[in-house]
Amino acid sequence: MSDFSNDGKGQELLHTPGGVRDIYGLECARKRTAERKVQEVMKSYGFRDIQTPTFEYFDIFSKERGTVQSKEMFKFFDRGNNTLVLRPDMTPSLARCVAKYYKEEEMPMRLCYTGQTFVNTDKYQGKLQEVTQVGAELYHDDTSDADAEMIAMMTTCLLACGLEEFQLEVGHANLFRGLIEEAGFEEEEEEELRKLIVSKNFFGVEEMLEELTVTEPLKEIFIKLPELLGDLKESSAFVRERTKNEKVLDALDRLLKVEEILKIYGLLEYVTIDLSMLSGYSYYTGVIFRAYTYGNGEALATGGRYNELVGQFGVDMPAIGLVIVIDQLMTAMSRQKLFKEEKLGGTILLYPQEYRRQAILFAEEHRKKGKTIRLLRTSSKKTIDDYKEYARRMGAELLLYFAKGDEPEEIMI
Repeated sequence: MSDFSNDGKGQELLHTPGGVRDIYGLECARKRTAERKVQEVMKSYGFRDIQTPTFEYFDIFSKERGTVQSKEMFKFFDRGNNTLVLRPDMTPSLARCVAKYYKEEEMPMRLCYTGQTFVNTDKYQGKLQEVTQVGAELYHDDTSDADAEMIAMMTTCLLACGLEEFQLEVGHANLFRGLIEEAGFEEEEEEELRKLIVSKNFFGVEEMLEELTVTEPLKEIFIKLPELLGDLKESSAFVRERTKNEKVLDALDRLLKVEEILKIYGLLEYVTIDLSMLSGYSYYTGVIFRAYTYGNGEALATGGRYNELVGQFGVDMPAIGLVIVIDQLMTAMSRQKLFKEEKLGGTILLYPQEYRRQAILFAEEHRKKGKTIRLLRTSSKKTIDDYKEYARRMGAELLLYFAKGDEPEEIMI
């Protein structure tokens, strides 16, 4: 039984399921423009398009891959009774694809995509379950230069869309892993500590550590971790004085190199190094980053290095990727009033039946010149005022009318 309220004949069919929505008119046009701007930046960095299926086998996104939980996937079965899922994340799909078609390639590959992802979130969270992502993946390049370039490209994508007041948080996945490894925490303890650090709960972290057997220097790092952001040299020195864990030290060295390269790009004003930064995806192995702006509670864009994921499909290949969440980007641009007052544009060309030939030839000639022209045969049941109102509703820039002669006359909208 559906939850639809039957307000009248056929009305129950007008609703969309929770977590998805229709996008139309000017909003849809703006969304396509934002997608195009992001795509153009990625193309300028040498990335080339790739498409993967909207649904794949469940195992592509299993727990071992480090993607979303099983309960958050939309699952269904094919005729062979195989479990399929709508992709909740693009990265494992591309990793599979690269392992299949580029397994012999040993030099860097740059791929980008535009597509929908689907996550079955709790309906009370109010989150979209279908979102549009424009992303890029760089394979076979394990350098700090590649890390910095992807962060720079993400920044450039957001700037190209008109955003100016935003911040990229940059961290390293192995820093927390190394500290946990040294402390010897159980999985449940790690998860609890992770939640406390993500929520910046200083008191909760301190309280938890008091109940566990942790060396004093490590305890000082965990308690201070949520505050270790901004001045990387100072934060790095604080951590180095208290641990010699190889993963942690390597992570700090990598972040210092990335910061140095970002100086060359001239983009450090948009970047904050945050040593407490963690990711929900466990496949990340190196530098991780997220972009935030005011008016949005969620990240506009995310990314990170995942050197072991492609190897799960049989081909060892370092990789780093990023994704711009277009729906979040649109929300930010709208709240920051970055959209210009505009119309959908184009010309509506009215013509009575006797001027059909002239109208069609006129429209075809101007379309070849790159103009947008919608033909509309007039009806005796409509007045010119009706057509003017229609042109305004459609966001047309120009209304022309073939009433006589070889050239249409312009009608003021």
